Amino acid sequence: MANVRGCNLPDDLLYDVENHTWFSEVGDGTVKLGMTAIATALAGELVAFTPKKVGRKVRAGKSCATVESGKWVGPAKSMAAGEVMEINTDLVENPSLANDDPYANWMVVLSPEDWDSVKGELTLGSEVTAPYEAKMDADGFAGCDA
Repeated sequence: MANVRGCNLPDDLLYDVENHTWFSEVGDGTVKLGMTAIATALAGELVAFTPKKVGRKVRAGKSCATVESGKWVGPAKSMAAGEVMEINTDLVENPSLANDDPYANWMVVLSPEDWDSVKGELTLGSEVTAPYEAKMDADGFAGCDA
């Protein structure tokens, strides 16, 4: 597992570093999408998680959910377009679960459109350290333990 400035980034995931999200292929053609440890550290303790409803379409680069903390409200963006197949109701009921473990507490499951091209634009977990170091430098983020 990569660890960048105290932030864990599992090797078996694919990352959209710019939007602080991860993807995991489920095996049935769908993908799970969640926030990285960096996203939850930047946001602080989450107080609300409002995903798009099952059956709704997500456009590439647009929001699949709205996330709210004490200091931030904003979109959780998905690099992949597709249809929401499932939402994490545990996260809706208790948003701070994502602060405890952002990798076990995914946001939505998507049936992605054109997954092969999107997948090629994501960063492999085994190669995510350098891109995240650069992103954290650019954003002035000291790390998850800071």
